[in-house]
Amino acid sequence: MRQFLTVVAFALLTIGFFSAYSNYGIPQIEPAPPPKEEKLDLSAMTMDQFILLGERIYNGKGTCTLCHNELGRAPLLDTTAAAVPERLKDPRYKGEAEDVESYLIESLVQPSAFVVAGFGKKGTNDAESPMPNVAAGGISLNEAEVAAVVAYLQDKGGAEVTVEIPEDAGQGGGDDEEEEPEARDAIDDPKDLLAKFTCDACHMINGEGGEGGEVGPNLSRIGAGRDRAYLRRALLDPNADLAKGYEADLMPADIGEQIYVAELELLLDYLAGLK
Repeated sequence: MRQFLTVVAFALLTIGFFSAYSNYGIPQIEPAPPPKEEKLDLSAMTMDQFILLGERIYNGKGTCTLCHNELGRAPLLDTTAAAVPERLKDPRYKGEAEDVESYLIESLVQPSAFVVAGFGKKGTNDAESPMPNVAAGGISLNEAEVAAVVAYLQDKGGAEVTVEIPEDAGQGGGDDEEEEPEARDAIDDPKDLLAKFTCDACHMINGEGGEGGEVGPNLSRIGAGRDRAYLRRALLDPNADLAKGYEADLMPADIGEQIYVAELELLLDYLAGLK
């Protein structure tokens, strides 16, 4: 009986120790706040400044250079503006644009309206583009940001910049207090998370997306060879441990600023289970 009581006491002591440690010894994880959108004082911006804003978005938040680069994963955009009249006459064109400006806007938000030959999703005969809608998903450019990118592309292509700087999009109000970003509902389905952050634009997952691993590593069996620590590092600091054969700065480095902690753990569980 004495031995039994000793075992019970030891078990209770051990449970109490781990309970106390888990509550007070391990830092508590709080959900990350939603990312804040850059406030743009468009009323004081010149067209040259607006074009420079478009260049920053093109090279940064818009993640355009991940594919539109010298590696040939997507068409270079230096001469896109000049090619628009010919594309509008192409029988494969499925959009509603009538000029360079509307075509460039359409190409950003409805990229499958016209797919340059050789750059469509495999198996679609260049009818469907692998490019995501930049106004949705993990990129989520607002109206002013899309307009700025279009102005930059027009200027980059040597065309007349016809975009007008929006007067009522993205401006700060008269209140000096900074508005809190609107919270979104947490996503509880890992496949919806992959869609939100447009992972399949670069990565193949279970036979879908990613152009066969040409842009990013095939994740269909990633959990068989990589542990959670590696996967977490790959998501939050993608340049820390590059997969063999892939270059730095191809994957967006700000996913950690956009994803909630609970969502990150859910996504890690899903990826770790792909075996």
